[in-house]
Amino acid sequence: MDTPAEIAEMVRRFYQDVAQDDLLGPVFNVVACVDWPAHLPKLSAFWCRALLGQAGYVGNPFRAHAEVHARAPFTSAHFERWLELFHDTVELGWVGPNAQRALDLAENVAQVHHRQLVGTALPPVAADEGGEGPCLLDLVEDHRDR
Repeated sequence: MDTPAEIAEMVRRFYQDVAQDDLLGPVFNVVACVDWPAHLPKLSAFWCRALLGQAGYVGNPFRAHAEVHARAPFTSAHFERWLELFHDTVELGWVGPNAQRALDLAENVAQVHHRQLVGTALPPVAADEGGEGPCLLDLVEDHRDR
């Protein structure tokens, strides 16, 4: 995942699975009423910023998730399934440092949103390998009040 095109393809594959998932699909398609053709470029921009440092993402991921949570509360199962699908997508299609960073950052996103919305920590999907990389807290938490 070294180019915007590769990231966009990962996002497309991942959210295709999310939209069709028995647990997550209704949250995205019915509760949030996601307009996928309009939303996928925004999701790609988020991941391009996180993985490539590319400008272009504008949004408030916390607020968007909080609004959905107010209508249909998220549970740990939602976050665990989201992470499972994300891992499946990345591990089936990509290798290398940015693939691992994407997995680490997805874990971070899920942890932050779970803690903020559900109120508890989410058990980690995989053991921390001690690598250091950018933290998505600046992308997720800083947008709460915007």
